Amino acid sequence: MRHMNENGRSMVEMLGVLAIIGVLSVGGIAGYSKAMNKYKINKTTDQVSMLVANIRTLFSSQGDYTGLSNAQAIKFGVVPNDMYNAASANTSTITNAFGGAVKIGASGGRKSNDNEAFSIVYSGLSSEACVTIATGDWGSGQASGLIAIAAGIDGNTSGVTGEDDAAQENGVDSVYLGESGDQSVACNGTGTGTCTAIAVPGGDENPTPMSVTNAVNACSCTGTTCEVAWKYY
Repeated sequence: MRHMNENGRSMVEMLGVLAIIGVLSVGGIAGYSKAMNKYKINKTTDQVSMLVANIRTLFSSQGDYTGLSNAQAIKFGVVPNDMYNAASANTSTITNAFGGAVKIGASGGRKSNDNEAFSIVYSGLSSEACVTIATGDWGSGQASGLIAIAAGIDGNTSGVTGEDDAAQENGVDSVYLGESGDQSVACNGTGTGTCTAIAVPGGDENPTPMSVTNAVNACSCTGTTCEVAWKYY
């Protein structure tokens, strides 16, 4: 009997240890996931800032951004090495820290196809990442070069040439220098349909940084179907 009681106590202790291990494992996984998400968001901030600075520097003497595309951006050396596969036959594919597509292209700066501006679009974002990135301080004055920032559901538009199709889908290409055409459209919460929030420096309705409320409404995507688009001159 004494031997059996000792075995019983040992089993209870073992179950207790397993329970503690389970709790710690769940907490560790959750903590790791949050840390990785924060790391990717910080990396996105660095990537976009670098892309904007490199593109503006490269085209400063040209006066506009004619010819700018994914392939040309890679060829010109403005894209960080960790965003594309140099050994791949497809030299126009740029990937962001979340594994989604990045699209770069020239855009109209003054209500015409003058290519005086350019857009950068990050797709494949989660709702949380979309909100955090969209509400960042990307520029609140003219000196920043920011014309508009848009957040919303990935339209997945294909077959569009010229100005970036994803930027057109999000509406960032409809905002031009000196305009305050900001807007916010609440989503239906299902992760489908048209849904966009646009913020502009000095905007009346939705100035930059974009408000959390507008970003949350726009970034109501499911899975990784959100995107954020920037337009700079």
